Amino acid sequence: MAAAPPPQAQRERPSDGEDGTSYEVETTIERRVSGKPHKGKMLAAIQPHCDDIPIFAGGAILKLIDEGYEGILITMSNDSMAGNLNSDLDQTRRGDATHGQIVKANEEDTIEVGRRLRLKESLFLNYPNHNMDAWPIIEMRARLIFLFRAYKIDTVFVYDPSGLYERNPDHYITARAVEAAYWMSKSEWDYPEHFKVGLEPHGPNEAYYFARGPQLVNRVVDISDFIDEKAHANTANVTQGPSGNRGAALRRRLAAEGKKLPLLGDDDETADREYTKRFALNRDRIRGQQHGLEYAEYYHYVGPGESELQRYISENVRPL
Repeated sequence: MAAAPPPQAQRERPSDGEDGTSYEVETTIERRVSGKPHKGKMLAAIQPHCDDIPIFAGGAILKLIDEGYEGILITMSNDSMAGNLNSDLDQTRRGDATHGQIVKANEEDTIEVGRRLRLKESLFLNYPNHNMDAWPIIEMRARLIFLFRAYKIDTVFVYDPSGLYERNPDHYITARAVEAAYWMSKSEWDYPEHFKVGLEPHGPNEAYYFARGPQLVNRVVDISDFIDEKAHANTANVTQGPSGNRGAALRRRLAAEGKKLPLLGDDDETADREYTKRFALNRDRIRGQQHGLEYAEYYHYVGPGESELQRYISENVRPL
């Protein structure tokens, strides 16, 4: 007897990123929207170190702020293990700087980064840099839940908790703490003492996860209109960031040699901005070109989605 052909496999509906089981995801390009469609919403940009958010998520954050969001910047570590008080290209060693001086300089940079990203407040949780995996993650989670409720956070930006080949413990511990706080903050059973002082169960319904290495990308955000502002935010990270005032330093060094790079223009501000766009943010240009855009950021996006019950009702409900 001839065997019956196997049943045709059904293709799963595209997932919003939260409950899908397939690695085959549909990528959505998120473009700038006119007006203020997100007025009244609040985002939290959460980073272990002062350069993470401006590098990986500065463009999308500026886009959402432009569309009506307000936001806060949360830095998890004390940034004591990275930075240089002399950011000139010819001076790359730490020199005689102390950890305390580096902490202070990075904190001052971070406050300026938050201002340039148009975020309303910068908060510092001050966990030990490069040692966050030795700290109780349950404490981090509790503090984040309090902040999500207090600021009524709707959307978070953070490292991807499922990103591959992430070796920095500060990165993956921050991501895991945020991932847990994301859903627990909405529970009336978790930390009910918060409600005694007027807070309510509240937590984000959207997450933009970014990564340094491979990740499951399902959202490409067009940041072309905000690349100059993103570059300007990155240049505020003079102590630790990949750009700072390196463009100006390069311009001065070449001038001393009787040379000039047209890219760097005729003043320090232009030099820093264009250096940052061309070199520090080169990843954004390459990713944008792959999708027919000038500049883009990659994310794994998790959204509220629509349950199968809600979808069935909307497709089949009839008037009485």
